[in-house]
Amino acid sequence: MTLQEDRLPATAEGEAPGGAPGDPADSRGLSGEAARVEVLDAAGALATAARLAEEFAAGAASRDRERVLPFEELRRLAGSGLLAITVPRAFGGPGLPASVVAEVVRRISRADPNLGQIPLSHFIYVNQLRLQGSRAQQERLFGEVLAGRWFGNAQSELGTKHVRDFRTTLTREPHGDGWRLNGTKFYCTGALFADWIPVLAHLGPDGPMHVAWVRRGADGVSVVDDWDAVGQRTTASGTATFTDVLVGEEWITDYAEVFTGPTTYGSFAQLIHAAIDTGIARAALDDAAVFVTTKSRPYPDAVAIHGIERAAQDPVVVHAFGEMELAVRGTEALLAEAGRAVDTADGDLSAESAAAASLAVAAARASSTRVSVEVGSRLLEVAGTRAALSVEGLDRHWRNARTHSLHDPAAWKLQHLGRWAVERHLPPRHGQL
Repeated sequence: MTLQEDRLPATAEGEAPGGAPGDPADSRGLSGEAARVEVLDAAGALATAARLAEEFAAGAASRDRERVLPFEELRRLAGSGLLAITVPRAFGGPGLPASVVAEVVRRISRADPNLGQIPLSHFIYVNQLRLQGSRAQQERLFGEVLAGRWFGNAQSELGTKHVRDFRTTLTREPHGDGWRLNGTKFYCTGALFADWIPVLAHLGPDGPMHVAWVRRGADGVSVVDDWDAVGQRTTASGTATFTDVLVGEEWITDYAEVFTGPTTYGSFAQLIHAAIDTGIARAALDDAAVFVTTKSRPYPDAVAIHGIERAAQDPVVVHAFGEMELAVRGTEALLAEAGRAVDTADGDLSAESAAAASLAVAAARASSTRVSVEVGSRLLEVAGTRAALSVEGLDRHWRNARTHSLHDPAAWKLQHLGRWAVERHLPPRHGQL
């Protein structure tokens, strides 16, 4: 596998420490010289997502097969205004609700789930900024988003005790006003492509978790595409290293504080994950139908017993498609219900409404995991041996579903649903539920 590294020039002289932005024209990300993106309403966002999805679907199989990173597709996505749809109205954005974001991501993921997953952390950290950013931070960074720039992520780490255990640390400068950021992150989806990298780190040794907002081109930042998974091959979800990166006090936001009271932070993030898997499931079923009606041969017993001429007429095949359609419709309905639950909680936040949102999203996430993996596998069964040829690209649906659905275990969604169903225990507050 060829490693790709972000070799952008170091932070320009005169920019603020830690990569705080200078003039917007200095941005070095995919968005290039974008001015202000279009502010989309809900109908416009959904129509734009549908249009881009149609364009992105055409090259999805070849990008997966040849492992071509989607720089051009992401440039078009960033310039479309879709990445600005959650910027609050008070800052010039449309402030669209979670349900619309989920449907946008589902449509893009149906075309190419790599393109659905890459900007996932962007939406999550726009939300983090909305919840925890100062007015000055919000004005500047939301302004960046409205100018077509966007956020990656550097959150998870390899080799720690568990997924919420971190070693990356911000250490106070002994003779200055800033902090030094040091650490290595993995699963950094979006970091290679983005203008900004929000980095989750301890504020001081073993201190509370905070987010350091770092420009991708800042001194001491290295992003390498060493992602080599069986699926989601073009997300570049590899390593980001931060070596003595200088971060000003004004570019740090609190993270731990998000979970001290009722919040939809975790349910919003998980809703987007569910949307990705739901998109994969529908795409797998779509492609299976095309293959069966254009390339599959009928099974001899079906010809002899039922007198059929085409594989699509085989009652065994038809029954299998009926079962898959039922499953996909079910997970699509659960996704829509979960989106409405998050919207409701955002409109009237309480412990009860936040818990209801988390449980609804847990149901959608558990369903989308199971259905995307099952349909991604079963399509090969109904389509026949030829469907397994790599040139057909149908195996990517299972590989993408299996890889993305490992993000966090669906079994724990069922645990929290069961605890609520039996004894009405409210689910915990953290970023994975």
